[in-house]
Amino acid sequence: MTAIVVPVFNAPAQTARCLQSIEQTVDANQPVVVIDDASDDPTVTPLLERLPAYWVLIRNSVNLGFVATANLGMVLAGTEDVILLNADTVVTTGWLAAIEACAASDERIASITPLTNNGEIASIPQSCQAGPMPEDPERWAEACRRAGSPVYQEVPTAVGFCMFLRRACLDQIGLFDEAVFGRGYGEENDWCMRALKAGWRHVLCDQAYVAHEGNASFGPLGIKPNGEAMDRLLARHPDYLERINPFIENDPLAERRLAIWRCYLELGGR
Repeated sequence: MTAIVVPVFNAPAQTARCLQSIEQTVDANQPVVVIDDASDDPTVTPLLERLPAYWVLIRNSVNLGFVATANLGMVLAGTEDVILLNADTVVTTGWLAAIEACAASDERIASITPLTNNGEIASIPQSCQAGPMPEDPERWAEACRRAGSPVYQEVPTAVGFCMFLRRACLDQIGLFDEAVFGRGYGEENDWCMRALKAGWRHVLCDQAYVAHEGNASFGPLGIKPNGEAMDRLLARHPDYLERINPFIENDPLAERRLAIWRCYLELGGR
């Protein structure tokens, strides 16, 4: 079984929307770990007190930051595979089953990223273009399911808004690097590069859709160009951009995105 880990810091409206979507789309026995990273918005506490009784709620006494909180969640998940889910997402019908089916297709898949409106190479209908939060995420999810048999496109890296991480890979290469990427940006890219070099794979799950509010793009795979995070990543993985840029230019998922877009229009989307 896969454990869902949701780090939370403030943003009560987005967090409530995310947690409600999880509750509506997973079974009662699904492991869900919600970690409040010392939110200072007073409305977050009563919101989290209403979580389902079978979920696990952890409250950090001090703010650890996203990377350390994500690592804590992965540790608390024990021996389970993990889906690390941002609190500004909305999951849709069938998302978890689709990701788990993708994971079962190849035991060497280290990470899986679903499709989304705002997720760099995982974005539809256009790659690497951030779209607004959709009014109809369920219609997009249905379009993904109707567009044909899954492709499970191999990618150079996962995108962190919703990221499946296989426990066997975590056991082999470790968690996110807090010491280097503790301030955020680049931690998942570093992890994915380490996994690639250890013989693992990363794929997109084109039959799962997770809406993502997010922010504007910060360049290749969520990292600010010429910023400290990119410098740290390139210092460790000089070939990172040599892997990413050709993938973006070649756009191997273009045909699949077009098929999904057509299905979306047939379903009444616009």
